[in-house]
Amino acid sequence: EQLVESGGGSVQAGGSLRLSCAAYGYTFSTGCSGWFRQAPGNEREGVAIIGFDGRTSYADSVKGRFTISQDNAKNIIYLQMNTLKPEVTAMYYCAAERGRCGWWSLQPGPYNYWGQGTQVTVSS
Repeated sequence: EQLVESGGGSVQAGGSLRLSCAAYGYTFSTGCSGWFRQAPGNEREGVAIIGFDGRTSYADSVKGRFTISQDNAKNIIYLQMNTLKPEVTAMYYCAAERGRCGWWSLQPGPYNYWGQGTQVTVSS
């Protein structure tokens, strides 16, 4: 199983980015998938998750600005990030795990499949 992220980059505050995560050897519609981020010196934290049933959950800090979605035909998940702020600068990782999402889903520990990450940098 391999997850490959793309779409990161450098933008100014207030801008938007859309991250993509393609899966190989894994089908997103069979499990729980999500986006996590890690800034230097910080622990990895959950940003948004989506279950095979389409249900989503977000970190409080991104609610209303970030949207996670899933294209089952292409086997890709997306993270649309709007009104970006400098404090969201981090490496963003895609993760997936088979089975239903649960109360644990915004925690990185339970996920077995990870991408290599894509850098998001927001300047003020």
